[in-house]
Amino acid sequence: MSSGRRGAEAGSAAVLGTVLVGLLAVLAMLVAAVGGVVADQRRVASAVDLAALAAAGAVQRGADGCVTARSTARRNGASILTCRVDGDVVTLRAVRPATHVLGRTIQVSSKARAGLAGLD
Repeated sequence: MSSGRRGAEAGSAAVLGTVLVGLLAVLAMLVAAVGGVVADQRRVASAVDLAALAAAGAVQRGADGCVTARSTARRNGASILTCRVDGDVVTLRAVRPATHVLGRTIQVSSKARAGLAGLD
């Protein structure tokens, strides 16, 4: 009897192993996609930080801070959505297209502020 039972279960470990390998592959792809989006968000954050610092420096020299911010952000792979200059303080919001996630391109964004805030 036991040999008949063993015959019915033959190969079930292979099926289970195949399913587990498939699930691990899908999980690895999702982790890679999320990692790519996080990396792109860090890139846009760095670009907008640098653009805000450059814009604040331009404002202090009497130049147009928003023009400087757009140029700096563009050279670093981001696009400025909003630029506001209040005295010596520049506030920016930038976006960047992220990697393709499940066939869709998403946008990541970040904000930055730079200038002589609070100095009287």
